[in-house]
Amino acid sequence: MNGRTLVAGIGNVFLGDDGFGVETVRALAAQPLPDGVEAVDFGVRGVHLAYRLLDGYDTLVLVDATARGSAPGTLHLIEADGTGPIDPESAVLDGHDMSPDTVLALLDTLCAGTGATPPRRTLVVGCEPATVEEGIGLSPPVAAAVPHAVRMVQELLPRRTP
Repeated sequence: MNGRTLVAGIGNVFLGDDGFGVETVRALAAQPLPDGVEAVDFGVRGVHLAYRLLDGYDTLVLVDATARGSAPGTLHLIEADGTGPIDPESAVLDGHDMSPDTVLALLDTLCAGTGATPPRRTLVVGCEPATVEEGIGLSPPVAAAVPHAVRMVQELLPRRTP
C-alpha cells in the first residue's frame, strides 16, 4: 500500500450536530498535516467520497456524528473491520444522503468494477450528538468536543519523518 491517508468529514451542517464531521475536518485542515495525509470536507457528498477513495488510500478516517447512547459531546473511536452490516444489495444510493455504510458498500462495488483497492484500514471518529434537528451550528457540548476530536485524529495519523 502507498501509506496515503484520507480524513473525511461527513455530515449535514443544516442539521445541528450532524455537522460535527465537517467542522472537525475544517479545524484539522487549518493545521499542518503529515505528508500523504489529506483532510477533506465531504459534507453530504457520499458519492464523491466513494469515487475519491478509488484514487488509492491505505487508511480512511471518517469523522461524523455517531449516536451510540452516550452523553452529548462524547467521542468514540470505532475501527471498521469489514465485518459490519454493510449489504451492497440493500444499500440505498441517494447521492445527497449516504451513510458511511452505504459509501463503503458503493466503494466495494466500484473497486470490483475497476480493479482499485479499498482502504486497508477504516476508522471512525464519532461524536455523540445532542440534536440533529434542522438548524445551523453545533450544540455547546459537541462544539466543545471539536478540538479534542482534532487531537484524536492527529494521534491516528502517521508521524512525520524529519
